[in-house]
Amino acid sequence: MSFDRSTEADGSPRRSLFPPIEPYASGYLDTGDGHAIYWERVGTPGATPAVFLHGGPGAGSGPDHRRLFDPARYDVTIFDQRGCGRSRPHASLDTNTTWHLVADIERLRRMAGADKWLVFGGSWGSTLALAYAETHPEHVSALILRGIFTLRRFELEWYYQKGASWFFPEKWRGFVDAIPAPERGDMMSAYNRRLTAVEDATRLPAALAWSLWEGETITLLPDAGFSAVHGDAHFAQAFARIENHYFVHGGWLEEGQLLRDAVRLNGIPGVIVQGRYDMACPPVSAYDLSRIWTDAELQMVEDAGHAFSEPGICHRLIEATDRFAAG
Repeated sequence: MSFDRSTEADGSPRRSLFPPIEPYASGYLDTGDGHAIYWERVGTPGATPAVFLHGGPGAGSGPDHRRLFDPARYDVTIFDQRGCGRSRPHASLDTNTTWHLVADIERLRRMAGADKWLVFGGSWGSTLALAYAETHPEHVSALILRGIFTLRRFELEWYYQKGASWFFPEKWRGFVDAIPAPERGDMMSAYNRRLTAVEDATRLPAALAWSLWEGETITLLPDAGFSAVHGDAHFAQAFARIENHYFVHGGWLEEGQLLRDAVRLNGIPGVIVQGRYDMACPPVSAYDLSRIWTDAELQMVEDAGHAFSEPGICHRLIEATDRFAAG
């Protein structure tokens, strides 16, 4: 079967991002425990409130994330999670857990003056969105999730120990070569020892190897743009350190917690957009979530991997944000 990536299966054209837009407000939120969280507001003040949760953890937000929402119908809060992007201090692991981030989202909701808002998250952002919505369902009007990641142990082992490595053996070689053979039985722990080392000469090569493994395996077709971003030393330091920090601690979640508690989402409408060939977050997690959260619509994109920028995924996300916009 061949695919025309500019159209849907029925031949209709696929939607693309809204035009570039600048924030109408921005600033820093002092968390009171050593972090300053960069935030921005995009769209029309007083329109449908929404919050965008970026991936990683540790990736930060970017200008294209603003373009997933119709600016005439949304008032979107976008922020860089602790330690990454424009938030300070850069690459900090102190007081940086899933539950600190859930509390930050609540602070931002109150600051935005929203009783309820749409929560949008992809990849790690889907994890954080689930943790937030299961904790504060009364403040969530709808959920749009992409590339579902529930932080179960087998999901982590698939990507960082054995599984995805079979599909990208030449990319995996770069990831493995950063770790001596005796330590390769637990790659996440081996990387953690290096990513938390004092010496830059130890941290940086490990950060680049960790970051590039993800940057080069998240799209169905190769994309040099992701390699360039993930190969940037400043980006990689925060991305690798924070992501590994979360994963070696299991996100400070009980095993299977996000699926166990997904019954709390029933009554909240939502859309789950999942690439069929997502190597970072295998589709089984999206399917498992849809079986419990029965108010969600699972949309499997047959010609896509993991990244939100892939044509089929982007189309479904734009359709979803349009669906939940008021007016």
